[in-house]
Amino acid sequence: MVSDALSRLHRRLLTARHSDTALAVGLFVLIGLGSLRSLIGPSDEPWSAVVISWLLIAASCGALRFRRQRPVAVAVLVLVACAAYYLTSTYDGPLLVVAVVALYTVAAEGHLTAAVTLGAVAVGSTALGTLAGNDDVTGVALFMLTGWIVGIVALGRLRHNRLIYTRQVQRRAVSEERLRIARDLHDVIGHHISLINVQSSAALRRLTRHPDTGAAQAEQALAAIKDSSREALRDLRATLGVLRQAGESAPTAPAPGLARIDDLARSARGAGLDVRVESAGERHALPAEVDLAAYRIVQESLTNVTRHARAAAVVIRIDQRPGALHVEIEDDGHGPTPGSHGTGISGMRERARALGGALSTGPGVHGGFTVRATLPYTPPTATGP
Repeated sequence: MVSDALSRLHRRLLTARHSDTALAVGLFVLIGLGSLRSLIGPSDEPWSAVVISWLLIAASCGALRFRRQRPVAVAVLVLVACAAYYLTSTYDGPLLVVAVVALYTVAAEGHLTAAVTLGAVAVGSTALGTLAGNDDVTGVALFMLTGWIVGIVALGRLRHNRLIYTRQVQRRAVSEERLRIARDLHDVIGHHISLINVQSSAALRRLTRHPDTGAAQAEQALAAIKDSSREALRDLRATLGVLRQAGESAPTAPAPGLARIDDLARSARGAGLDVRVESAGERHALPAEVDLAAYRIVQESLTNVTRHARAAAVVIRIDQRPGALHVEIEDDGHGPTPGSHGTGISGMRERARALGGALSTGPGVHGGFTVRATLPYTPPTATGP
């Protein structure tokens, strides 16, 4: 993944360099066409001045090749070259376009103070020339130049703000995806490892206390460990499928959902819990994100019961109503101890909130601990024949 990110960055840099080179060449052709008067027909200035003018044009356009790497330095160079060009050349070509592009780049790259300063210097120098008797730049032309510079700096600033916003959105999306993957890994690994820990402890205890008769019971626990580890590997492969490289095949295992609640209950029974599943309400297909969230909430709740509750029985209630799925997990344990659930409950609550729902936890009616989640969704619409 790191190599892919570096290669993408390298490709973006190459694309930017190619586009800057194309811009420099294109502007040189455009300004050259606008300055052909100095090469065609009778010349009003010595050839040495003509050569210097074309060198200044080439230097200004060529500097744009590095406008992203050194925006302020390029803008200073371009403005100095433009000033020298308009002071020494009799033919006023469109070299001002290069200065406009350079100032825009300075603002677009986030150097607003430098852009405003350079723009003010350009306008101030032109105004001093007008006051000194330069008839080529009138007051109207000076006013228009000021408007152009202010407008181009403002456009560059808007572009910079837009880039910042886009990067923030991308970073937020990456953070949310990372959090989702971490939550899935926590639920998958935590659930199965907890069951394996409980079952292995039971097997060791039976073999230690009853070396003659405990072998059969230990064999059952080891079989349950085998099943739990197989389930863990399957769920782990499905979860890590979102991290696969480009070109790799997608995972073929079905996505976890309420259709696999019986598998969760069977695994918990292997750890010594009496698990009962009660269903009510309508029975129709749920959106994938709601189905997965409900499954993970039940999974994490059973994990917490196995780890901390010291419970003997658990009741899982699934109530599917129009527009909302209600999930409740109630155990008969002694309730949670402070800090015993780690990030499990917060992860379940984040899942519910991500779907616009809510999750609450607290003591049960008859003791123990209860987790209640409401997951809203858009019910399927009826279709015609």
